[in-house]
This record gives sequence, structure tokens and C-alpha cells, in this order.
Amino acid sequence: MSEGQIIIHVDMDAFYASVEMRDNKTLIDKPLIIGSMPNERGVVSTCNYEARKYGIRSGMNIKEAFNRCPKGVFMHPNFDKYIRVSNQLHEILESYTDRAEYIALDEGYLDLTGKVNSWEEARKIGHEIKKRVREELSLTCSVGLAYSKIAAKTASEEKKPDGYFEIPSREDFVTLVLDRNVKSLYTVGEKTAQKLHLYGVDTVRDLQNKSNEVKMFMGKQGEYLVDLAFGFDDRKVTPYREEDTKSISKEFTFQKDVSSFKLLDDVLFILSFRVAKRAKRLGLYGEGVSLKITYSNMKTITRSMLISASTSDAYTIYENASKLLKNVSKGEVRLVGTGLYHLREEEGRQLSFADIFSTQKDMLKEKIQSKWQEMSMYYKIDFDEIKDMQNSIKVYDYIERMREVMDSMQKYNS
Repeated sequence: MSEGQIIIHVDMDAFYASVEMRDNKTLIDKPLIIGSMPNERGVVSTCNYEARKYGIRSGMNIKEAFNRCPKGVFMHPNFDKYIRVSNQLHEILESYTDRAEYIALDEGYLDLTGKVNSWEEARKIGHEIKKRVREELSLTCSVGLAYSKIAAKTASEEKKPDGYFEIPSREDFVTLVLDRNVKSLYTVGEKTAQKLHLYGVDTVRDLQNKSNEVKMFMGKQGEYLVDLAFGFDDRKVTPYREEDTKSISKEFTFQKDVSSFKLLDDVLFILSFRVAKRAKRLGLYGEGVSLKITYSNMKTITRSMLISASTSDAYTIYENASKLLKNVSKGEVRLVGTGLYHLREEEGRQLSFADIFSTQKDMLKEKIQSKWQEMSMYYKIDFDEIKDMQNSIKVYDYIERMREVMDSMQKYNS
């Protein structure tokens, strides 16, 4: 048995593009670029491996992608389809362990520590996952088996696409990455790499050799990076639970219990702006949206869902929280809340529709404006004073005014 934990990282290969090629065989062997169309303003969301041969990558301006590969096939993403396939993937992975942590729709960690009796048994599971993904989903994935999360993530990247790789020990990890660019360490993005470059650190070996300087100038972040450079990573695979996963959330307790789910939906709209404001201030994006409801009998329920692309956008938070609200039991409610979870910084995040399409951003603005107007007409309240979400006390005062209006209407109609 190897040292440390036993962790598998599963990463689907060119997920969005692979799903489209699976469903349309004529796309196979053609450069496929998913994002906005060449005649639209926007960027590449993802592309297949054929397109990558032309230097096309996620986040690239769509017109540059077209210039590089004018004969490529350009498609809009179908997020509903990708979410359905992702759910099928999760069913496969969760048949091996209840400790699964999903980083995005197309990748996640599985903790097999204590679930298997040997490294060989874990290896068998890794190969079995690849086989089942191919047979049940008609897709390929890359699997990494290792002693820690960073090593498992590195291992899954090592033989892409359709790869399998193992890193059994800390020494094996260090040997593998020692002379690679420091960006080979997961979590080290472009901004962090630029900062390290200022200290003369370009490779993992540099980071080891200048560990004291990095710790001194970068504090806790520097300590964490130095640990990674030496292969130390004791982070646990953490399944999402509302009570203990890092998240940003806002909630509101009504002065009197409410039964109108129309009011709850409108309050979620306002709270979503509070969540988005904090996320943007911290420079964070959420991979999932959560809903919290406390009924008059003090029973509390939480619901959550992974979304198609990480976000800090208020309307996207609201839209998903609203979907969750539609599926909870009706009743007298004393508290409602929503939030973002699985937070990450901008580097490496999955792009959303609004990121890809400039017109999508305009549509979101129109939806927001329309929602504010509809609420103003319904409650006979001018919301302009709270739209900047600067004063939380004033925001909550407005919510109470909405509740009072709803109470009056319900009494009048009864």
C-alpha cells in the first residue's frame, strides 16, 4: 500500500465537444469550436483536439479562432445537454464511493481511502471507470490515481486524452514535476506565475530552492505553494454539504411567516444581488447555487445544484435559485436564502454563456431591468434606492415592505 490517501481524479476529454461529436458523427475528425459564431462578438468556450492543433484554446476571441481555422465547425454550446451527461457521469463515479468532490461538470475527485484494501484494487477501479464511461456514455475520460489531490489532478493530465497514469508517492510526484514550469502545479495560474517570476521562480525546482523567499513575500499562499512543490498536500476530498463547504450566501428572516412563493421568488432575486456583490468583491466565482428555506415549524431544508459554468452574476444565481424553489414543498416560511458554493478564482474557470456572447450580456441586462420593473409595478415600490445593494439594512427594510404589501393583497383577496 502506498503512502497517504488513495485518490482518483477523473477528467472528461474535451467534454462539450466530445458530447457533440458523439451525437453527430459527421463532426468526428473535424476541428470543432464551441462558443459564439464567427459573425458574433464573443469567445471560444471549448474545442476538440483537432481544433487545438490550430492553436485554438478556451477564452480565445472567436474571430481569432476563425482566422486560425476558417474551415472549422463553429457551434453554440448546449448546456442543458452537458448537464444531463454530467449527471450520468456522477452516477457512475458515485457507485464506487460516497466521497466525491466535483470541480466542474466534467471533472471530480474520488476518495478511495478506506474503501479499498490495496493500491491494486484502486487501479482496477480506475480502469473500470474508463471502461464504463466509454461503454455507458460513449465518451472518453482521463484518470489519475495518486496519493493526494494535486498528484491525482497532475496524473489525469499526464496522458490526455483517454489516458491513465499513477503517482503513488510524494517522491514520484516531485521527480515528475521538478523541472517543469511552476504553472504545472495545480492552482498556479498566470497571475500567480507572474508574481513568482518576480522572485526568480519559473520552475518547480526554483520554487524549492527559493522556498524561504517565497514564504516571506507571499505569506500563507507562499507556504502552500512551497508545500506543493515538495509534494505535500493533505487536502481531503470534500463532498458538497451546505454546512461545511466554503460558500457565499445571504438569507432573510421575515418578521411574520409568509406563504406566498411569488414573494419568496422576488426576495431571492434581491438576495442574489447581495451574493453577487460579495463574490465580485472577493474575485470569486461559484460552480453551484444553493437554496435555504426554514419553515414556520423551524424545519430547515437546503437544496443545491451544480451549474453549467462558474458565475458571480446575480441573475444567473437568481435563475437557478428560482428553479430550486419550484421544487420545494409549499408552506409557511420564516427564512429564505441563496448562495454560491464551490468557489474558485477566475483563472481556469469554465466560461458561461454571458462570457462567450456579448449579446447574452445584453439579454441578461434586459432580464434584470424587466424583473425590477415587474416588481415595482406589482408591489408599487420604487426599487432604485437599493439597486446598488450598498446598504443592507435598507435592502432588508424594502423586503419587509414587500411582505407587508403581499399580506395586504392576500387579506383583500381572501
